[in-house]
Amino acid sequence: MRGRELHVLGGIVAVAALVRLLTLDGQSFWLDEAVTVGLVEMSLGDMLDRIPESESTPPLYYVVAWLWAMVFGTGEVGLRSLSALCGIAFVPVMYAAAARAAGVRAGLIAAAIAALSPILVWYSQEARAYSLLVLLAGLSFLFFIRLLTGEPRRRTLVLWALFSALALATHYFAAFLVAVEAVWLLYAAANRRPVAVAVAAVVAVQAALLPLLLHQRSLDLADFIDNTGLGYRLVRAPKQFLVGFDAPGEAVIGVAAGALVLLALWFVWSRGDERDQRAARIGAIVGGLPVLSAAVLALAGVDYLDTRNLLIAWPPLALVVAAGLGAMRAGTAGLAAAGGLVLIGALTIVFVAAKPTLQRDDWRGATEVLEGGATPRAVVVSPGSAGMPFAIYAPDLEQMAPAGAAVREIDLVALPPRGRSQGAAETPPRPAEHPPPLAGFKLVERRFEDAYTVMRFRSPRAKRVTPLALKSAHVDVDATKGVFLER
Repeated sequence: MRGRELHVLGGIVAVAALVRLLTLDGQSFWLDEAVTVGLVEMSLGDMLDRIPESESTPPLYYVVAWLWAMVFGTGEVGLRSLSALCGIAFVPVMYAAAARAAGVRAGLIAAAIAALSPILVWYSQEARAYSLLVLLAGLSFLFFIRLLTGEPRRRTLVLWALFSALALATHYFAAFLVAVEAVWLLYAAANRRPVAVAVAAVVAVQAALLPLLLHQRSLDLADFIDNTGLGYRLVRAPKQFLVGFDAPGEAVIGVAAGALVLLALWFVWSRGDERDQRAARIGAIVGGLPVLSAAVLALAGVDYLDTRNLLIAWPPLALVVAAGLGAMRAGTAGLAAAGGLVLIGALTIVFVAAKPTLQRDDWRGATEVLEGGATPRAVVVSPGSAGMPFAIYAPDLEQMAPAGAAVREIDLVALPPRGRSQGAAETPPRPAEHPPPLAGFKLVERRFEDAYTVMRFRSPRAKRVTPLALKSAHVDVDATKGVFLER
């Protein structure tokens, strides 16, 4: 790489770091991240014992996060900085893969798209396994590309096997990507023996994880995925790959981004040279077959097709786009289209950072509003998934026992209802009037914010209340609820 390209890549990596680190603590932990916090605060042995019962992924991320938290803590910045670092590191990895396959110009375009990809930025700011998964999938793909393009050295093969195994130990869906790469390498190898040994080592890792996979699958921890129709999820995935979960005018920007991708495909077909077209074919096969395989399994009843699980396909599919837009004969039109994709990503990231309803559940904001109330008090929350986030942001709250307790205050809290997969939500319910949850309690405060609603009722003397008595008291009648007690 010449000095000029190195400076451009350095600038792209700096931008990637900026957008991931500046707002790292801008949002509170949501439910899944709260699960991570609970795990990494255990001893290492207890955490490893708990993972088979609480997670639907292998343990590598949690082991790394546990070690990371020992140094940087379990706050938003401390824990999420691991994912941010993985997201930043992925940018030069994406550059290296695309540059090796299609040239420096394609590499810089791929790096820029990765740096300002809304969905990659989102997961770079989440204390879950997905940013690490993308990095490891990218590294596996990088060394696969090197092996295919004339670097059949033993070290390269060892590194492919290593990062493929680490990706498998991070997320089961990595198997779809690694399987395609392994078959291709075996087919293309002039000397199959060392490749077969490397593939056998990777298969051994997958076999070792199989009992854990079968056990976690038996618990149906991911059964929320098929609550949404398969067809809708298949259509939603490419949109989310391009512009993230949600943004203002998402239909318009999604169509615009899709049009630019189609333009990239046309450039590959009409203006790409043999190298560009080969790179695009590699990316399309290695990225497309995992998605197709997941869809076929879903149709067969093994349905785990969700955008975040498909992130293993992001690096090879990004190569397809970069090969088209970076083709030399695409000229300034290719660069302009690449700039359009990057601009769409940047604007979407800004919109998400500025609009609370596009962000994660704001448990931190809701619990801050609750400070200073009269105790003992009951807190009724919709949705009912508040237990673990409340344990982080309101440690004095505990689940109310069925027998109930005497309280002086009852606070009703509602957050925007949405599924397990984060995305946009409407503002939470804002009732003009709400009857007292119990006779003798009067409304003393009402807060309507974009991210939460809080209504506070107080009684001059403590009255006994049970969770059952508060069953219909919550603000959002269509949501589950949690009932908590602060003594």
